[in-house]
Amino acid sequence: MYWVTPRHLAGDDRALAERIGDTLVGLGWRMWPTARSTLLYVSPDGLCGAEWVLAAYPFELGGLPVAWQLSARSHAASVMTAWNAYFTAGIPYEALADLLVAIDTHKNPDIGFDGPETVLNALCVRGWIRDVDRPRTTAVDPGFSSSVSLEMLPPLIEDADPRPDLVGWQAWADPVPGAPYMWCASFSASVPHGLVAAFASSLASPVPVPRRTVPESAEGRLTVVRRS
Repeated sequence: MYWVTPRHLAGDDRALAERIGDTLVGLGWRMWPTARSTLLYVSPDGLCGAEWVLAAYPFELGGLPVAWQLSARSHAASVMTAWNAYFTAGIPYEALADLLVAIDTHKNPDIGFDGPETVLNALCVRGWIRDVDRPRTTAVDPGFSSSVSLEMLPPLIEDADPRPDLVGWQAWADPVPGAPYMWCASFSASVPHGLVAAFASSLASPVPVPRRTVPESAEGRLTVVRRS
């Protein structure tokens, strides 16, 4: 077992389904398999869902298949979701787990009224840097290998707001310029900035994480703090 940093380059240890599934079960979410060979989890209040969709291969982000899709509804009987968030394999499972905890414990109605600054501030507190050309919308890690940015939504990102040209938070890691992305994440336009900030803060955390395997593309950029 290696304890490594930075977290955003640590990968998912090939255990993204298991780690997030354990998190959801621990939070009391119910799970059942679907006809599409996916695993669907629903929160106790019926307002939020999390689905392991890798087997169904719904679409790609940055050339990588989406693995987890999160969604939320304004009320349990609603057919349309208020917002969605999508994550590919390879993403550090700690960041996704902390986002789920934030969703599960979210009781403050004002979280949806926080502005984009709350996301950027969460990253800057962790030592990330605002992009020189887009300081109000984008922050990058000190090694310039990962970014979190408010961007035009990619295709197939679903949101209750039907207006065109919407923007939402996008995150990715590309430690080797020109090589495939390590992971990508996409938040639809209506995802509360406060929830994205919880994800971003965890992503940029300096606390080492345990891994049995590390991504080849991150070799030379990861620091092994200790072995056990």
